[in-house]
Amino acid sequence: MLATAGVLAVMGATVPLAAQAALTPKAHTLTVVPDGSGQRAATAYLAGTDGWNPVAASHGTGSTVPAGTATGDTRHVTEPALPTTVCAAVPAARTMPARATDQGSETTAPDTIRIQHALDTCAQTGQQTVAVRLQATDSGHNAFLTGPLAVHQGEVLLLDSGVTLYGSRNPADYQVSGKPRCGTLASSGGGCKPLISVAGANAGIEAVRAADGSQGRIDGRGDQTVLGTTTSWWQLATDAQKAGSTQNNPRLIQADDSDNFTLYHVDLLNSPNFHVVYNGGNGFTAWGVRIKTPATARNTDGIDPAGATNVTITDSSIMDGDDGIAIKGGNRSSSNITVTNNHFYGTHGISIGSETTSGVTNVLFRDNTLTGTDALGNTSGSSTGIRIKSSPANGGRVTRVTYLNTCLDAVRAPLVFDTHYSGGSGPNTPWFTGITVDGVTATHSPGGAKSILVGLDRTRPLELTLQHVNLDVTTATAANARITAGNTNLHPSGPDVTLTTTKSPGTAPTCTFPAFPAL
Repeated sequence: MLATAGVLAVMGATVPLAAQAALTPKAHTLTVVPDGSGQRAATAYLAGTDGWNPVAASHGTGSTVPAGTATGDTRHVTEPALPTTVCAAVPAARTMPARATDQGSETTAPDTIRIQHALDTCAQTGQQTVAVRLQATDSGHNAFLTGPLAVHQGEVLLLDSGVTLYGSRNPADYQVSGKPRCGTLASSGGGCKPLISVAGANAGIEAVRAADGSQGRIDGRGDQTVLGTTTSWWQLATDAQKAGSTQNNPRLIQADDSDNFTLYHVDLLNSPNFHVVYNGGNGFTAWGVRIKTPATARNTDGIDPAGATNVTITDSSIMDGDDGIAIKGGNRSSSNITVTNNHFYGTHGISIGSETTSGVTNVLFRDNTLTGTDALGNTSGSSTGIRIKSSPANGGRVTRVTYLNTCLDAVRAPLVFDTHYSGGSGPNTPWFTGITVDGVTATHSPGGAKSILVGLDRTRPLELTLQHVNLDVTTATAANARITAGNTNLHPSGPDVTLTTTKSPGTAPTCTFPAFPAL
C-alpha cells in the first residue's frame, strides 16, 4: 500500500467481495441486438429502483425497426459493469451541506491536486480498466471541491453513492491560455477548460447506485456566483444573449477522441454550460445518467455527440435549459447512434444539428418521452419534441434517421425539421432525407403550438415519412417537402409540398410521463 497526498492507493488490488457486491449493478434487460431478420429489436426494460418505464401502456406499431430504416449503434450494447479493480481510493475531507465552503477553499480548490495525482498515477497503456474511487469518509465528509481534472486511458473516475464532486467557482482555474477570459463576455468563446476532460480509450465516469436509487453526483454549481463577480455562470449566459455576445463558461464533461467511453449511473447537476460533449470517438455508452439543471439555464445541453460513431444513450433522465440531446456533424460526420428509453424534461428536444456540414446518418431514436416543463415547474423557453435543425451557415446531409414511439406532453413545437435555423446564411446545403417518424403522441400542447417541416428548396426537399402520428394540435408550417403519410392526423401543406397517403395499420403510442426521479 502507498499513502500519498491523502490518497490511499491499492495498485492492482482487487476489491473485496463485499465491496464488489456494493459495486455490482442490478441487471436490466434492455439490449439492442440483431434479431436475425436484418432488423434490430430491443427487449423490454424491467423497471428497477428508479421506477423507470417509458411507455407503460401500449406502443404504436413502430415496436420493431422496419428494414431499410435506421438501426443506430452497430455494437452489441448491454448494461455496463463497474470496474472491480480499484487503483486508487481518495477519501473525502470536506462537508458542504450548502454546496459552498470557506473563501480560502473556494479560491484554491483543495481537492484538485490529490484527485489528479491519483488519475495520473493510474493511467493505463493496455486494455485493462481500473477505478480511481472517490469515497465518503463518513456520513458528513462526503464532498470534494475541485478545479479541472483530466481522466486518462483505461481509467474510470468512480464516485461512491452519496459522494458529490463540486466544481470550482474560480474562473482562473479554467482559463485557457490565449483565449478570452473565462467568466466574462466576449466576441468569441473557448476561454474555459471543462471541469472534467477525458482522452484515451476505455475511460469512464461512473458512480455506485445504492439500493434506494441514489448515486454519486457531479455538481457544476452554475447557479452560484462566479468568484470575484456578482453574477452566476447562468446569468452570464443570459447576459450574453441580451448583449449579442458569447459567454465563456466551462462545460462539465468533455471527451475528445476517447473510444469506448462510458457514463454510467452518475448524476450531473447545474452545469455552467453543456453537460456532456463526446467529440470524435468511436463507442460511447451513456446509461442511467441523470442530468438535472433548470430549463431556465441557457446553453446547458444535456448530451452532445459530435463527430461520433457508435453511440448509445439509454435509461437516462435529462433536464436542462437547451437541447436534451444534440447530435452534431460539423468538422467530422456522426453515424450509428441510438437514443432509446429516455425521459426529457423542459429541454429544447431530441435534436440533430445545427452543425451538420460533414453529415449525420443512421440515427435511431426509440421509446423516448419529452415534457415541456422541468421538474421545478419551469416552462422551457423553446419546448420542442423531435428536431433536426441546420442552415446554409453550417448545413450538410442528414439521412436515414428514424424516430419510433415518441411521447410528447406540453411541448410547443412537436415536430421540427428546419433547414433555415436561426436565419443562418452561407455556402452549405442542409438536406434532410430518409427521415421516418413512426409513432408519435402529443398531449396538452400549449396555445400556439406548431410543427415545422421545411426543406431547403424544391431541388433539395425534406424527404419525410409520417406514420402513426396523433398530435392534439396539428398546426404546421411546411414548404419544400416530399411527405409520405399513413395513419396520421398531421397532413402538412404548403409551397412545393407533396403529400402521398398510404395505408398503415396500427395506432400511435399510448403514453405515460413519469416524474423526474428523486436524487
